[in-house]
Amino acid sequence: MSSSGAFRAARAAASESASSEGMLSITLVRSTIGRPGDQGRTVEALGLRRLHQTVVRPDHPSIRGMVAKVSHLVRVEEIARPGTSPS
Repeated sequence: MSSSGAFRAARAAASESASSEGMLSITLVRSTIGRPGDQGRTVEALGLRRLHQTVVRPDHPSIRGMVAKVSHLVRVEEIARPGTSPS
C-alpha cells in the first residue's frame, strides 16, 4: 500500500471512530489577549477566532487535552449522538 493509500485508510478509520463517539460544542468566552502565546495557538487550533464563536469537534482525547489547556477561556457542552438517549 502506498503512503497516500495508508493515509486515506487512516483518515477513513478516524472519521468512522468520530461518528461512533460524541461531539463537543466549544465556545470561546474569554479573550486570549494578555495570555501566553501557546494558549492563543491552542484556541486557534480548535478553530475559534472570535469571542462567543462556537465550533463542534469530535470528542477525542486530543481535543479534550486542548480544551483542558484553555478551560478558563472556553465553555464546553457535550452533544449526544443522534439515536442515543441521554443518561
